[in-house]
Amino acid sequence: QNSIHFVCIEGRVSSSKPPFPGCIRVAVNCCFCTVAPSVSLDFRGQPQRPAEMSAEAGSGESPQPEQPKSKKQKYRKDKPWDTDDIDHWKVDPFHKEDNPTGLIEESSFATLFPQYREKYLKSVWPEVERVLSEHHIKAILDLVEGSMTVKTTRKTWDPYIIIKARDMIKLLARSVPLPQAKRVLEDTVHTDIIKIGGMVRSKERFVKRRQRLVGPNGSTLKAIELLTNCYVLVQGQTVSSVGTHKGLKQVRRIVEDCMRNVHPVYHIKELMIKRELEKDESLKEENWDRFLPHFKKRNVQRKKKTQIKEKKRELFPPAQLPRKEDLLLESGEFFATEAERNLKKAQDIRASQKEKTEERKRKREAEFVPPPASKEAKKKKRDASEAKQESVTKLAKKLKEKSVIKEGKKKKALGGHGSKEAGAGALL
Repeated sequence: QNSIHFVCIEGRVSSSKPPFPGCIRVAVNCCFCTVAPSVSLDFRGQPQRPAEMSAEAGSGESPQPEQPKSKKQKYRKDKPWDTDDIDHWKVDPFHKEDNPTGLIEESSFATLFPQYREKYLKSVWPEVERVLSEHHIKAILDLVEGSMTVKTTRKTWDPYIIIKARDMIKLLARSVPLPQAKRVLEDTVHTDIIKIGGMVRSKERFVKRRQRLVGPNGSTLKAIELLTNCYVLVQGQTVSSVGTHKGLKQVRRIVEDCMRNVHPVYHIKELMIKRELEKDESLKEENWDRFLPHFKKRNVQRKKKTQIKEKKRELFPPAQLPRKEDLLLESGEFFATEAERNLKKAQDIRASQKEKTEERKRKREAEFVPPPASKEAKKKKRDASEAKQESVTKLAKKLKEKSVIKEGKKKKALGGHGSKEAGAGALL
């Protein structure tokens, strides 16, 4: 007993005898702090497992000093229950037998929806009620206020299903169709609504980057959905996504980088390479940075070099500027009285005003002056006049020909009548 000093982890209780250099281990068992009596501390104050204690006791040797830990691992304790074969992302199913008594209090969530969604929600609301009633959730649609409400009932046994129902009505308000929105009620499916409205100041730039996320005919958005296994909808100032935790994280990264002027095609290429690397079991524990592309920014705005102009240094300094008195002496106003100066100043102001009024008048009148005809207009006019003249000459020629033909017919007719009269005279 002289070689052991009993003390608890917190250091609250100790024996009457002080520790000395021969003591190795400190047993832990105290009325103030609840720690398992099988756990003990080594000479550094670190917890030891029973197996290690028995091994040390059997060997009779003092424990070897541990290797110095890094700054990151300095205060980390061993976790014997946390092994590599545990899947931390696995979601254990929650059954009715896990909560037979149900919920104590009623919980409810409400969300507003825009007016253009009213027609669609009215048509699908019976289906929404049917889907939520399977989980014993009550749904209310208020068309006057423009809101959707979900509430728990006495039969509700899943405490988290109300959060899932809230996410479902949020998605319905953000124009997500019901077949995609009701997937959120599954345990492995989650949702993320990304707000992109305040990421870009310029409205034109925001519209361009949002369209870049959708792509031509929605091809970029379809590629993102296929690679992340998520449903993605770009609507207004939000991007709604439905899928697994891993996929939602990738979608958020793509959307935020797109709003920061990083094209989604770079992320799509990276995800395609990662998908191929996942198939190779030998690369499971290796770093993939050497396989992934590293794109450089090409549109970096560089500072323009300011060109300093060399000033010509003259031999002699510049001439001194004249004083106010010198200017008055040159103009002859120096010897004039104050009244004469004011009169001259007023005359100058009136003259300048008159010039300005005349200039404004000329500008106003210039608006009513027809602009000079251009060369093309003159050519068209000339061609039109020539065509008109040609048509007139053709018409005159045609009329002349007709008159000649008529005169010839008349002459023939007159010639026939004369021969008949001559024949009749001969007979007489």
